[in-house]
Amino acid sequence: MIDKLFPSLRNAQDEIETEDDAPSRRNYPRRSGDACVTMLNGKIYPVENWSLGGALVSADDRLFGVNQDIDITMKFKLRGEVMDVVHKGRIIRKGTNKIALQFAPLTKKIQTAFQQVVDDYVAQRFADSQTV
Repeated sequence: MIDKLFPSLRNAQDEIETEDDAPSRRNYPRRSGDACVTMLNGKIYPVENWSLGGALVSADDRLFGVNQDIDITMKFKLRGEVMDVVHKGRIIRKGTNKIALQFAPLTKKIQTAFQQVVDDYVAQRFADSQTV
């Protein structure tokens, strides 16, 4: 009843939207701990972060156009090898020395390759935690 008379006295928790409660505009979590670069138009650029939906790349944004379709080769350094994941995508945003790529729908082969990267990272982190 007091809530109706004094709505400003409502429980503060009801009005606080925490980061965990906030809806994310991302379909997939971003990964930034993996050692990877990407090759675009024959040049190699560092990847700031990536997900199953796309990547944020450090690159001269003047060389690329928004909505430009592009061939992408992601190069991941795994424990025993360098793995190339060849795919297609589109540039969806540009910023100062950054471009955001959205991947084309993933094939099963590419999903498996990305999962291998994640698995290798987890295995390496576990192995590192076991060393004294």
